[in-house]
Amino acid sequence: MAEKPLMIVGIDESEESIYALKWVLNNFFTNYTPNYPFNLFLLHAKPTPSSAIGFGGPVIAGAPEILPYVDADLKHNAARVIQKAKELCKSKGVDDVRVEVVEGDARNVLCDAVDKHHASMLVVGSHGYGAIKRAVLGSVSDYCAHNAHCSVMIVKRPKLKH
Repeated sequence: MAEKPLMIVGIDESEESIYALKWVLNNFFTNYTPNYPFNLFLLHAKPTPSSAIGFGGPVIAGAPEILPYVDADLKHNAARVIQKAKELCKSKGVDDVRVEVVEGDARNVLCDAVDKHHASMLVVGSHGYGAIKRAVLGSVSDYCAHNAHCSVMIVKRPKLKH
């Protein structure tokens, strides 16, 4: 029997990421129990401590001493993100899921994982930034759509009507 294609879902602490994971579970996994069309792989890109502090690096006196504390906080955050995602999968009856935390910029981590694991699909959430915010902050989904060597699904949360 042929191996199922691999779907990588990029996860972080954002509501958009959680919405994308819920969407994937509801549309690709829940209705197919137990014959899912994909193997599910959840991936969290943990920022490096120096990138979390800022582009210029630490400028305060004694900054190198705070890096271990920043790193510990980032690891704690990554564990929380993974735990929440695993609980969400379990609540939908999806127990066969791989998870991984990789340090680095999310754009590179996701695209590298696609190549490394020969993924067939990459799923990311969209923050819905406008052109200016996207230009300043960068867009992980846009970068992945142009650089990942597989199909990329960008899941958007519905806009709330006032």
